[in-house]
Amino acid sequence: MVTAYLALGSNLGDRRAFLHAAAAALGQAPGVRILARSGIYETVPEGNAAEPLYLNAVVRVETSLTARQLLDACLGLERMLGRVRPADGVKCARVIDIDLLLFGQQTIDEPRLQVPHPALLSRPFVRIPLADVATPGLCHPQAGERLDKCSPDAGVRRLPD
Repeated sequence: MVTAYLALGSNLGDRRAFLHAAAAALGQAPGVRILARSGIYETVPEGNAAEPLYLNAVVRVETSLTARQLLDACLGLERMLGRVRPADGVKCARVIDIDLLLFGQQTIDEPRLQVPHPALLSRPFVRIPLADVATPGLCHPQAGERLDKCSPDAGVRRLPD
């Protein structure tokens, strides 16, 4: 079993419902058990893009799947919940986004699978909810930076439960 961390994000429709549906579906996926869920945070779009505000959260899971299998399960859940990815790969507003942030202490660099997530350290909207659910002393496998703590950010606001 491996501990993995997944980021959830939504900025279309009933954003909170999409986050809850994604977490529930992950908890029912074969080989995946949710260990902890962060609070829900409202965040400005990356780069202040002209999109609706996001809701973001992170879940800590235990899994018997490989990193590739877990990513494929996440992409399948995105499709099941109505996510449509543009053919040109351009980022846009979405009903749900599930990113694999960490997979144990592994470093993976394969086509369409990079772990730790390459933008993890530069995204407060991921770092802050990750710190909510990180095991004590969790560090980035490459940079060694602590992930169980994170400074506040003006663009990331925790919502009431």
